[in-house]
Amino acid sequence: MTDDLAWETIDSRTSYSCEGFDILTDTVRFPSGEEAEFDYLTEGESVVVLPFTPDGDVVAIEQWRQPVGRVNLALPAGGIEAEDADPAECVARELEEETGYLPGEVEHLTTVEPANGFSDAVFHYFVARDCEQRSEQDLDYNEDIRVETTTFDALVDAAREDELRDGRSMLGVLYFALFGEE
Repeated sequence: MTDDLAWETIDSRTSYSCEGFDILTDTVRFPSGEEAEFDYLTEGESVVVLPFTPDGDVVAIEQWRQPVGRVNLALPAGGIEAEDADPAECVARELEEETGYLPGEVEHLTTVEPANGFSDAVFHYFVARDCEQRSEQDLDYNEDIRVETTTFDALVDAAREDELRDGRSMLGVLYFALFGEE
C-alpha cells in the first residue's frame, strides 16, 4: 500500500559527484500532482563505534574538519565498503584503520537517518568492548587522526559543555548514556 504522503520519483540523475558523496536531482510528483526537482546528498551507509578498552576507557579520535575549520573530538566512524558483508564487519576494519585498535565483542546500538530531509545518510551505531591496540593506524591520504583514550563520563561532560560538536559522536554518546547500560 502506498502512503498518500509519498512522492513519486519520475526521474533521477547525478548532478555532482566527488570523492565521498554525490548530489542527486530527482524529478518528483507530489501528492497534489505538481512536479518539481529535489536535490539531495547521497553518501551511503556508515558505522559509528563507541570503543571501550578492557579497563573501561573509551578510544576517541581528534580529527580536522575542513567545513567547520577546527579539530573535532569524535568517535571512530567510516563508510561501509563493498567488501563489508554487513555493518558489524565494518566496525573492526574502521576501528583498526583509524586507531590501530581491534574490538572484542561488538554490539549494535541503533541505526539513524541523521539528516533525511536532505541526505540519504544512514549511521549504524555499535559499542565495541575489550578493544586493544594491535597495530598502527592505516589512514587514507586525506585523514590525519590523533588517537586518545578518555572516560565515558568525560565524553558525556564534553557533550554537556558543547565540546563534543561532532553530531555523529554526540548521538552515539548520548544514546549509550540513556539506553546502553542495563
